[in-house]
Amino acid sequence: MTHVTQQKRANPFRAVLTFLWRHWCRHPAMLVAVLGGMLLATVADVLVPIFAGRLVDAVARVEETSRDTALAQALHALAMLAALGVLVLAGRIASILGVIGLTLRIMSAVGGEAFQRVQRFSADWHANSFAGSTVRRISRGMWAIDLLNDTILIALLPSAVVLLGATLLLGWQWPLMGALVAGGGILYVGLTMLLSLRWVAPAARLSNAWDTKLGGAMADAVGANAVVKAFGAEAREDARLATLIGKWRHRTTRTWRRGTGSEALQILTLLLLRIAIVGAALWLWWQGEASAGDLATVLTMFFMVQGYLRDVGFHISNLQRGINEMEELVALHDTPLGIEDQATAQPIAITRGEIAFENVTFQYGGHTTPLYRGLNLRIRSGESVGLVGPSGSGKTTLVKLIQRLHDVTDGRVTIDGQDVRLATQASLRTRIAIVQQEPVLFHRTLAENIAYARPAATMAEIRQAAALANANDFIDRLPRGYATLVGERGVKLSGGERQRVALARAFLADAPILILDEATSALDSESEAAIQEAMQRLLRGRTAIVIAHRLATVRAMDRILVFDRGAVVEEGRHDALVQRQGGLYRRLFERQALELTRAGAAD
Repeated sequence: MTHVTQQKRANPFRAVLTFLWRHWCRHPAMLVAVLGGMLLATVADVLVPIFAGRLVDAVARVEETSRDTALAQALHALAMLAALGVLVLAGRIASILGVIGLTLRIMSAVGGEAFQRVQRFSADWHANSFAGSTVRRISRGMWAIDLLNDTILIALLPSAVVLLGATLLLGWQWPLMGALVAGGGILYVGLTMLLSLRWVAPAARLSNAWDTKLGGAMADAVGANAVVKAFGAEAREDARLATLIGKWRHRTTRTWRRGTGSEALQILTLLLLRIAIVGAALWLWWQGEASAGDLATVLTMFFMVQGYLRDVGFHISNLQRGINEMEELVALHDTPLGIEDQATAQPIAITRGEIAFENVTFQYGGHTTPLYRGLNLRIRSGESVGLVGPSGSGKTTLVKLIQRLHDVTDGRVTIDGQDVRLATQASLRTRIAIVQQEPVLFHRTLAENIAYARPAATMAEIRQAAALANANDFIDRLPRGYATLVGERGVKLSGGERQRVALARAFLADAPILILDEATSALDSESEAAIQEAMQRLLRGRTAIVIAHRLATVRAMDRILVFDRGAVVEEGRHDALVQRQGGLYRRLFERQALELTRAGAAD
């Protein structure tokens, strides 16, 4: 379960509307234009029944007055109806054009801000979140803004104005009629909101959660398609997805059925309201308190109000759906970043590249015991240090603390005497070049992937970095050379080719600190030799940390640190460590030598 779905919202309705209001307030002029156009159109619409009634009265009284007088009154009413129609059209067009501009600006801002925030979430957050689900939350939330803006500004507010206007106009002449319209309208709106928000919304929220899980599962399987094919597991993945689709279908069916039931109750309420108002109008006419024109005014007003009220049910359903679909996006904005720059953070200045761990204690969230307890360690400027030890002993965590992907629980990590927590994360990480065990490449060209370390690099600099990484030969053999697209995560390249591109990227970064994380552990001998040669060039003149399971990788290091259960249990050069009786490094070395001997015998 992801961080977002773990968060419980006491009032998602209020949270989403508050979020939307803040974005409306960023564009006050556009909001005023939308509201002004909408009010103009709606007020003009409310006045239409009055002049429709006057038109009927003019025609009905033709025998009581001269035909010319009746005609003049009828034409005046017709002219007013035409003018009101023009105002309705002008107001609607103005409000719709305004809401288009407002919506697109808010969607752009919200999408950009959500992406920026997700990019800055901690490594832990990303490790616990499906990329496909995250993208779906953002895109679905962006489109929910379009639905909510249309629903609130173009639909619900005009409905409220029409209900208020009809109540005032009818109540001014017939208080009973005004009370009926007001009471019936409030009852209908209240029932609709109760059904939508208390009955349909919980079911919709759950079906949306399964929709997110479905998107995440699809993205997970598609992203790991090579593994699926390797194990012939297509049918297994089909079955897994079918199970998720079944649960999604069950939840969605319940949501849609509740929506249908809600709509049926709304239609029944409107039917009862229609009978009451039409009956009251006939009674007023029978009592002589209303003319034929008055009756036409009441009926026209009611049918107009009924049209708006009937749509209110649909709009509140849309409001509820928009709230549900935007809720997860708002949750992203409310989720703590995990690792944040301090308010006083400054760009770090690294000149020597000396790294120190000063009495560092570190404990992963959810773990009962710390990994490090009072760790003290110093890596000198320009020194190359190898980190070895069993899996889970703390090697990778060490470099993550240097990069500030995690914060220490106690103590501090410094570079050139500067606490990494007091530096901006971007400045810190741009001064550290890292080559990972499984390099991640973008689905962009080889040139763009190499230049990611320094986007302003020239083509000549990119080629030089590739040459230093022993990557230029295979790149030049490709039909499109440096313009070759590498596929998602670099799937079009072999492991050795991806590794050399990552090394070229590190060469181009020219950072004072270098981290190599198992950079040759999964390569064939020929690729490993080429990369080892490039690595030796890359190490020169830099403070380097090399994590390795293959001890041959660290034999030439200035110093080797042997980790076990979060502590440095041995340190020294290879020759000294391998001679230490009963030492962990010697035991690891002998085990690897034995494995190589067995492998050679098997060949």
